Amino acid sequence: MTGKKRVLIGYGIDVDAVSNWINTRNGQKADATNVSRGVFGATVGVDRLLKLFDKYQMKCTWFAPAHSIESFPKQLAKVRDAGHEIGLHGYTHEWFSALSGQQQRAVMAKSISVITSFTGKRPRGFTGPHWTSTPELVTILEEAGIEYDHTFMHHDCQMYYVPDGSATWTETDLSKDAEEWMKPMTALKPSKVVEVPANWHLDDWPPFQFVPTQPNTQGYVDPHVIEKLWKEQFDFFYREYDTFVFPITIHPQVSGKPQVILMHERFIEYVNSHEGVEWMTMSQMVDEFKSGKFDGVTVEGGVEL
Repeated sequence: MTGKKRVLIGYGIDVDAVSNWINTRNGQKADATNVSRGVFGATVGVDRLLKLFDKYQMKCTWFAPAHSIESFPKQLAKVRDAGHEIGLHGYTHEWFSALSGQQQRAVMAKSISVITSFTGKRPRGFTGPHWTSTPELVTILEEAGIEYDHTFMHHDCQMYYVPDGSATWTETDLSKDAEEWMKPMTALKPSKVVEVPANWHLDDWPPFQFVPTQPNTQGYVDPHVIEKLWKEQFDFFYREYDTFVFPITIHPQVSGKPQVILMHERFIEYVNSHEGVEWMTMSQMVDEFKSGKFDGVTVEGGVEL
């Protein structure tokens, strides 16, 4: 593409702190050493990231489980008072895919209440813990008046109105006749919620966070490898699109480590060497999209049955 470039880029910081470690889902006791990693993130990690963003004069979106706000109010007050956005991320980093409809609504209501009380304004955005979701999630977001989501992956560099969750599909069940599952997905229909797309390949957790019980986490990847991965994604989008979004997801207990902070500095400076780059919060991205100042896409798929 050869037009004038405009790139909306920003960090989404998941302040999981202790919450993701105590979200054992079955009441199993949490490991105290893992909890200490969460404390590091909420204290040392938050302070280091605030210093990083201040250095580059950036405002970001911090998705904070309500448990983190209630457990580390002084630290989250630093985020709030620095002018960053605070968005929804569950109460105790609950995987929404494991919750009933009633539980999802209860967690959403409590989290909205905590953030509204803490910041003085209702949160505008949500990101699903562990990026899990349910068919009713988007409806719950609409009911709660949430304007945007950062959970789904229908696109990787364009905003869109996320499908409303009404589409259905049939999972394979080998205990049944094949005819039972050989059916197409039904049509996707847009909701009123804007999607700022999530992307596992722009997330610091899998490569940099060592968790012995989770085979999808590595912990010892050379930051220069991930820096190259991020740069190559940016380079492709910059070559192929005149306008695109580039949301990055990080965690203070991961990106607060020295080697990862240095990677972020190098990446920020690389991105800033390009014309048309604007660092902003996800709410600001959504404002540009909803006002018609920034293009997006329409997600299509499925068939009418």
